[in-house]
Amino acid sequence: MTTTTFPTRRPAPSRLDRLAPLAAGWLGLWGLLALLSAVTGAGYPFGANDPRGGEANLLRLVPTDVGPPLFAVLLLGAAVAALAMTGPARRPARPLRTLLSAYAWTVAFLLAVVVPDVGVLTILGYTPILILGAPFGWPPVDYADVFTWALFARFAAMVGGVLLAGAVLHWQRRTAGACPTCGRDGADHGWTSPASAARWGRVAAWTAATIPALYALTRFAWAVGVPLGIEQSFLDEMRDSGLVWAGAGLGGFALVGAVLTLGLVQRWGERFPRWMIGLAGRPVPVGLAVVPATLVAVAVTAASLSLLAIPAFWDFSGGFSLATAPMLLWPFWGATLGAATYAYHLRRRGTCRNCGHG
Repeated sequence: MTTTTFPTRRPAPSRLDRLAPLAAGWLGLWGLLALLSAVTGAGYPFGANDPRGGEANLLRLVPTDVGPPLFAVLLLGAAVAALAMTGPARRPARPLRTLLSAYAWTVAFLLAVVVPDVGVLTILGYTPILILGAPFGWPPVDYADVFTWALFARFAAMVGGVLLAGAVLHWQRRTAGACPTCGRDGADHGWTSPASAARWGRVAAWTAATIPALYALTRFAWAVGVPLGIEQSFLDEMRDSGLVWAGAGLGGFALVGAVLTLGLVQRWGERFPRWMIGLAGRPVPVGLAVVPATLVAVAVTAASLSLLAIPAFWDFSGGFSLATAPMLLWPFWGATLGAATYAYHLRRRGTCRNCGHG
């Protein structure tokens, strides 16, 4: 009597499988550039070498001769760790798995949150103004002074951190026996159910929308001549220089972000509204909401850390200012926006094509 054996089902290939190779390549490239900077002594854009002074960046605490070799070690080590995550889905020994995960998550956090600062969020807010105003010569700035090598390095670090975070999360799922695509392991986790995510996601979304709206309120008040939280003389200076209108543009960006945040818990955030010709009634792609919201949450968190790390930001000797008060809530903004985005993902992800759970 012969027995017939059937091959075990292998997980279907996924685009997420590319995260680890992409992270390894990106981190390896920048690690080599950091190594080159350590050898030549040129190209390091942080700390004392930052043209903006780097006061709002924690890397100001790292000497410029220590920064390049430190980055080279961290980045090249992270590239090797990412490469180690591209192998077969075998669960490694617990100490090795813990060490690899801890190192990868630490480097991902440093790159995505610590290296970028408030400048990244500011540029994201000012970009629409800079693009629309460029043909008219407004605002009167030298774009070479805005889009610097230091700013590019911050964005590159954030990209590397996000890629590495995605790679390690995907690897942890594969090696833990969970679905590498959706993370489900067949167990019932009540808080991740669509009904539960709808409840706590609604609280997170409204909180995440309120904070930037408060920030926008102060900037709009200045635009109409109300010195909310500042001296009248300072408002006059900003009006004379045109900075008040740039602030209003940043407030507009924050207000648009607040409205889009509410879309994470509204029907029009799941199906395109009627006025969108050609798309009306169609489901909103989950990634169209999740990807930008996640990136903004990371940028806000990075900006929060840099602002809170400035000693002068905590100087209330002259009284509590309504100009900076909304910024004290930015850490909650980043956290609640991330939570609202994750809740939206849990509600909309549906049945996984890879594992069939859902």
